[in-house]
Amino acid sequence: MGRAIVLFSFLCIGLASAAQDVQTIIQRSVQSNEKDWQADPQYDHYETDQEDGNPPQTYEVRMILGSPYKRLVSVNGSTLSAEQQASEQHKMQQEIAKRQAETPQQRSARIAKWQKDRKRDHLLMEQLTAAFDFKLLGQQKLGPYQVYTLKATPRPGYKPPNMQSQVLTGMQGKLWIDTKTFQWVKVQAKVIQPVSIEGFLATVQPGTHFELEKAPVGDGVWEPAHFSMKSQAKVLFFFSRRSQENDVYFGYRKASGPWSMAGSQ
Repeated sequence: MGRAIVLFSFLCIGLASAAQDVQTIIQRSVQSNEKDWQADPQYDHYETDQEDGNPPQTYEVRMILGSPYKRLVSVNGSTLSAEQQASEQHKMQQEIAKRQAETPQQRSARIAKWQKDRKRDHLLMEQLTAAFDFKLLGQQKLGPYQVYTLKATPRPGYKPPNMQSQVLTGMQGKLWIDTKTFQWVKVQAKVIQPVSIEGFLATVQPGTHFELEKAPVGDGVWEPAHFSMKSQAKVLFFFSRRSQENDVYFGYRKASGPWSMAGSQ
């Protein structure tokens, strides 16, 4: 009996330690993601966007006087013609001039709108750690990284703070977190049960999923490298709507230029 009690005690200690380790991993990953989010406006980059089977379009994204500007550089993998490049450059110069001529109130309103959208998207990613319970599955190699692999299941009693995060109540997922930096190398989540969106006659259906991959860009900062999403919903409970998105991000560099960071704080 005494031996059984000792073994049981060791088992309880092991389970408690494992639970603590998972919480530590999640907490440190949240801190790493917050640092990345704060640093994001300091970087220009390129991104290739593709939605619903349309030809992919590649943009140069630059911070101009406090908010991003996207300049089209290629379509379907083909560089724009000299005439198209000149047109896109002219559009950007017009936008710079427009922003330079803004009143302080106009500039504040423009930046506030961008920050509002940015915070909304950030809140959804933050809610991943609040909406799920996590189980540590172990460690593995993922590309060049040694990662913790965690399974995420819906947390009972979770109350979404906004409409976008309501979908998390019907999802499950996996996280791959770098063991050295506690950065999210990869995140996957999928809808496993229908979720009704409050305030809309719509239900998000199983088959909806998303995937995010991140990579280091320097100074200990990691930024998105790839994001894909496939959504399926019933609108008005009769009609189905499907959409797909696949975005690739690359060429990160510290923002530069006389108008790159002014007003961004």
